[in-house]
Amino acid sequence: MALQARGLEVRLGPGGRVCALKGLDLTVHEGERVAVVGANGSGKSTLLRALHGLLPLQRGDVLRGPGRQAMLFQRPYQLRLSALNNVRVGLWLQGLAWRATHEPAWQALERVGLAALAHRNGRALSGGQQQRLALARAWALRPAVWLLDEPTASLDPHAKREVETLMAEFAAEPGTTLLFSSHNLGQVKRLASRVLYLEGGQLLADLPVHRFFSDHALAATCPPAWAFLQGETA
Repeated sequence: MALQARGLEVRLGPGGRVCALKGLDLTVHEGERVAVVGANGSGKSTLLRALHGLLPLQRGDVLRGPGRQAMLFQRPYQLRLSALNNVRVGLWLQGLAWRATHEPAWQALERVGLAALAHRNGRALSGGQQQRLALARAWALRPAVWLLDEPTASLDPHAKREVETLMAEFAAEPGTTLLFSSHNLGQVKRLASRVLYLEGGQLLADLPVHRFFSDHALAATCPPAWAFLQGETA
């Protein structure tokens, strides 16, 4: 088991008036590649943030397996430092002595194809390069679980392909679990082995990827998910 959520309830907004997740149960096993889909406001980002511990829970709990988690966002935050030092700071915050952070940080930049830009200010990089820098910062920590919230949504087609390729490569590393949200159904088909469909903060469908995209099966088992697919592919 890599992650398990039991009876998750998360409320947002003033006074917790908005119930963003409603009694959600979920188990993700080591090595799975799980995509979270649904319309805007369905609870995808809330679920990922709750699983990472970034949001308080009104009810329920989250159990995490061994190993680190890494969370990436649609628009990653970069410090006003070089790309290399952005990665080094992440390692230093995990307890590594500063002088010992140089080599693993450099290796991480090489891993994502940014070694040539190591000394450029992280905030001066393009959107795709900043997302790859965020991936390098996470990969340097060797996470067992990756949580990615729409990681390619704001990127141009070339940058999307670069980031998606890295996601696939990281997911293929032994013992690695990938859980990501996406509006790109082609990306879901390429990367995921399992699909979760959220609507109104509820998990309405949890299916292997081939079954989720089989219209006749989904229409019978989860009409709301089938209607969502028809709207997305129209």
